[in-house]
Amino acid sequence: MNRRFAPGEAETAGREAAGTKTRSAMITPSFGLDFERCRLLCETADRHVTGMAHHYILVEGRDVALFRQLETSKRTVVDERDILPSWLHAFDDPLSWFKRRIWLSFRTRPLRGWHVQQLRRIAIAAHITENVLVFCDSDVAFLRPFDFSAFRSDGRTRLFRRDHALREEGLDGHILQRIWSTNAGKVLGLQKEGDVGNDYITTLISWDRETVVAMCRHIEAVNHRHWVSAIGSVRKFSECLIYGRYVDEVIDSKGHFHDSQEFCNVLWYGKPMSDAEFHAFVAGMSSEQVAICMQSFIGTDVARIRRLVMSA
Repeated sequence: MNRRFAPGEAETAGREAAGTKTRSAMITPSFGLDFERCRLLCETADRHVTGMAHHYILVEGRDVALFRQLETSKRTVVDERDILPSWLHAFDDPLSWFKRRIWLSFRTRPLRGWHVQQLRRIAIAAHITENVLVFCDSDVAFLRPFDFSAFRSDGRTRLFRRDHALREEGLDGHILQRIWSTNAGKVLGLQKEGDVGNDYITTLISWDRETVVAMCRHIEAVNHRHWVSAIGSVRKFSECLIYGRYVDEVIDSKGHFHDSQEFCNVLWYGKPMSDAEFHAFVAGMSSEQVAICMQSFIGTDVARIRRLVMSA
C-alpha cells in the first residue's frame, strides 16, 4: 500500500485533515471472482462520482497482482495482510474441495471471505487519512452523477439508519439481522443486548474514520482482546450493525446525523434479469438513487451487465 500510516500517525493526520476540509475515501472490499465487476465499478465511479479524494480496494494477498491493473493516482489496491493482524491466516479449505477460502487463527473461530471483507472495512480506518469512509461493494455500478458531499452536513457524518425496521413482524429476511444486532451488542458490551430495533445495512453508506478507530479501542477495552479477535469469535456479525449501534448507543450519535434514504437500488436476491427486466429495474430508481447493485451470487453475466449499464 503506498499511503500507509501507523495507527497513531493516521489518527493525528486525520485530525489535521479534518481541521481543513472534509476528505472522503471510497472503500471497496473485493476478491478475484469479482474482478470484472470491480472494474466496472471503477469505470462508472470515475465517470460519475465527484468529491472523492481516493478509492481503496481491499483484497486478499493472492489477489493483489490481479487488482493492481485498476490502480491509478487516486486508486490504491490494499493487501489485507497490511491492515489485519499477522496471526490471521488464509488457506484453501479442504472441506470445500479447495474451492473456497478459510481464515484461521487460535484467536477467532474459522472465518469465511464475507467475514474477512467486513473486518477489512473496519481495519482500513487505522491506515488512511481521509476522514469520511464511503463503503461501496464491487457489484455496484454508478449510473448518475453523485457528489460525496452528500455524506457530510454541518461538520457531521451521515449515518444510514432505518428506525425500528428489525422489530417489524413477519419479515423473515430480518431474522439473521436480529442475530447480528444482538451480537453487536455483545461485542460492544451494551447492557441492552436485545435492543435490535434499528437497521444500518445497505449499500453506499458512510462512516467517520476517527469514530471507527475509537470503536476498535472500545471493543478491545470491553473484551480485553484485539478487536478482530473479539468480533471474529462471535462469527455471526455485521460491521454495519456494530458501527451503527456504537454510534447511537455508546457515543450518543456524536458527530453524526441520521438519514434513511438509500442511494443505491439493490437487487438482494433473485435470478438473472432479462434486458427488459433490467431496464425496468433502472427505471424504478428513485430520484435520489444514483447507482444499482445486483448481488454477484445472483449469477448475471458480467459482460451483459456492462452492456446494459453502458446503455442505460
